[in-house]
Amino acid sequence: MSIFTEEQNGTRHLLMGNEAIVRGAIEAGLDVAAGYPGTPSSEIIETLAKYAEKNNHYVEWSVNEKVALEVAAAGSFSGLRSLAVMKQPGLNVASDFLLHLSASGTRGPMVLLCADDPGALSSINEGETRFYARLMEIPLIEPGNFQEAKDMMKWAFELSEEIRNIVLVRTVTRLSHASGNVTLGERKESVGKAFFKNDGFILDPMEGSVMSAPVAYKHGEQQVKLKRCAEIFEKSPFNVYEGPVNPELLIITSSICDLYSKEAVSLLNAEKRVGILKLGTTFPLPPKLIEQYLAKADKILIVEEVLPFLEESIKVLAAELAPTIGAKQFFGKANGDIPMVNELNPDIVVTALSSILGIEYKEVDEEYKKRASEICFFGSPARETTFCPGCPHRASFFSINKNISMDNRSGFTCGDIGCYSMGMLPGGFSTLKTLHAMGSGTGLASGFGKMTKFGMEQPVVSVCGDSTFFHSAMPPLVNAIHNNSNLTMIVLDNSGTAMTGFQPHPGLEVDATGSEAPKIDIPSVCKGMGVNVEVCDPFDLAKTQETLFKFLESDGVNVLVLKQICALSPEKKGKKMFNMSIDDSVCLGGECGCNKMCTRVLSCPGLIWDRETEKSTINDVICIGCGVCASVCPSGAIKKEEA
Repeated sequence: MSIFTEEQNGTRHLLMGNEAIVRGAIEAGLDVAAGYPGTPSSEIIETLAKYAEKNNHYVEWSVNEKVALEVAAAGSFSGLRSLAVMKQPGLNVASDFLLHLSASGTRGPMVLLCADDPGALSSINEGETRFYARLMEIPLIEPGNFQEAKDMMKWAFELSEEIRNIVLVRTVTRLSHASGNVTLGERKESVGKAFFKNDGFILDPMEGSVMSAPVAYKHGEQQVKLKRCAEIFEKSPFNVYEGPVNPELLIITSSICDLYSKEAVSLLNAEKRVGILKLGTTFPLPPKLIEQYLAKADKILIVEEVLPFLEESIKVLAAELAPTIGAKQFFGKANGDIPMVNELNPDIVVTALSSILGIEYKEVDEEYKKRASEICFFGSPARETTFCPGCPHRASFFSINKNISMDNRSGFTCGDIGCYSMGMLPGGFSTLKTLHAMGSGTGLASGFGKMTKFGMEQPVVSVCGDSTFFHSAMPPLVNAIHNNSNLTMIVLDNSGTAMTGFQPHPGLEVDATGSEAPKIDIPSVCKGMGVNVEVCDPFDLAKTQETLFKFLESDGVNVLVLKQICALSPEKKGKKMFNMSIDDSVCLGGECGCNKMCTRVLSCPGLIWDRETEKSTINDVICIGCGVCASVCPSGAIKKEEA
């Protein structure tokens, strides 16, 4: 029996934050869900897809976040309850459509779940979702614990139904991926029947055409909806105050920072001096509620991640209310008590509180601290960030780096987001020279490839993954072809969205639920665009390098697809291509003259430099037998046999 398919009202379970979010959506009577993989949000669509058939849901991994939002909106326009899921950089991709959707409004309840990543634990930035709520003029709610993750998700659908607009729910990594106890509620029946009414009066929001024009009318309606939200938020059960009636210091916080704040107050034994107002509704703010609690204290500390979104809004509101509540002293990010970057933790809040309240606080005994530092420093070896044993990207970057170096024209490679982002580090031979958003490597390369007009003679290479190809690399490829740019695009095809858990994409024969689906062949797509395409196995260094040399010497756009399944994929995990060994009689170790090519340069974790024998050895436990090291060894000491 599963909590994702059965009623189980009133039962209590230990759930990960993302699982609680899924249960909340199911309790709301969800019909349609679409998203794009991205940690820390990926488990939401994965879990919904797993139970889609039993729950009669439609669930898909879309090609990118904008399309996911559009698919979910189609569900809403058809009268269904829909959900779009993404991580914070994905909202940048979806923002074009979101701007129109927020103005046109919705029909069936629609929720946008965006997972932020303070500290960039699994991202290339710690961009903020919250400011989009203000920009798009849509309501923003933020769960602060695991029970709220479920309850607020369900409430978000009810709110959307009431105001007929999309509701943004923001979570963060520490909530999405941690676990806590959750009591389940009743499940609503799904709508089940879809129908798009479109023959009514053009401005009828429920039966006419759906559009964001005319702007003057639609924008006015949108702001009326926001005012209605503010009224609803005044009585929201997710805005909670704990502490004395008239605190010396008032903490205003939201999201997971509520837990950090509570722990900090407890550690300082300051419960009688400090009150905590946890806001679950962070845009628009409920002004009467904020006024009520601002009037109780002269000192206000705002605790939030990452940028001062709450702080700025509350200060504006406090300035407007000054005639009735008086002047307040604010602490937070603006004055440096709370850092402006990275995720928070109880220690950071304790430091701020102890300074404001004049409480001396010693974290741990100095001797313990010293010993812990020693163990940390000397107890574990420093490890360089690198690719997994047998990762095809290592072989790909080895060839790319070698070709560009031997070409001797100062060529360079533009990259983007994925496992292959490590191509910028020594483990990827420092091959990548630009690293921005998904698909940006080819977009930049398209521009660099036109700089010959200004005397640039450097060969330009771009890399992208197979999932990224469908997500956002096709448009810049079209741009490069149409504008006669000179570049070599390399698609690192490891047969899945490997970085986030091997979710399927259009290049595979299955969809999100594991059902059979038409496969879109990347080389055929590129050939259809009219470019020269070659496919190589990156483990075949000789052919890969020969093909790449040819492309670097030619003008126009060339595409090289380096196809080899990820070593950690379910299909390949635990299987070896080759049994690898080292012939001690051939390996000359430090006397070889190759300067440890296998362990120092290739640096596969499956190879170990034995300091006693001063020769290389194979780590059979983690070696997956890709055979690349045999191709690299100049003396032929590394042997491979069919497994």
